Amino acid sequence: MAKTLVVCGYGPGVSNAVAEHFGSKGFPIAIAARNPDRLKAAEKALQAKGIQAAGFPTDMASPEATRELFVRARAKFGPVGAFHWNSFAEGAGDLLTADPATLHKLFDVSVVSFLAAVRETLADLKAAQGAILVTNGGFGLMDPKVDASVVQYNAMGLGLANTAKMKTTRLLAEKLRPEGIYVGEVMIGGLVKGTPWDNGNGTVDPKDVATLFWDLYTKRDKLSASIQ
Repeated sequence: MAKTLVVCGYGPGVSNAVAEHFGSKGFPIAIAARNPDRLKAAEKALQAKGIQAAGFPTDMASPEATRELFVRARAKFGPVGAFHWNSFAEGAGDLLTADPATLHKLFDVSVVSFLAAVRETLADLKAAQGAILVTNGGFGLMDPKVDASVVQYNAMGLGLANTAKMKTTRLLAEKLRPEGIYVGEVMIGGLVKGTPWDNGNGTVDPKDVATLFWDLYTKRDKLSASIQ
């Protein structure tokens, strides 16, 4: 039976490229996001390329909904061989004025629901010697110049969430390595082409990111790759 890849936080950029790349290698693809219409269109587009795919509307800010996503994906396609955590939450640009509920949501998506996904798939990933693949952003790096840019662009919440997600990824990599489960991330340091934030200034081709993820998945020789 082919290993299923679950793409969490599906959109038109990196996650779509990852779905296409892994799908072309024979992975059944489960895609999840909040917008059911977007998922239905993406499901049809992937199927038109010969990829076995299905969409699962899910709010990744909810750990319970996230766990249910994997239950449904497993029922549809069988055991999970890998998942791609591409989910993120927006808001809290200024940490001094941010609504506490918005801050809570940032961590729900970046850490709490991410860990819910890991717990729900742990048995499958152990059996498959599977993988957890994480998209992260350069705003989470611990660097004074990065911090200055984060404040300048009023993206403090995103920077905080990315840092938390990065640490979570590294702790999981250390914890799960003895179990034969690979954990790796691609750190994106620029705007991704074809996304709502592009505005013609995108420098990162999502297909290149998908290739990096495939290399991490197959070689498993390092924790992180970066692109900008």
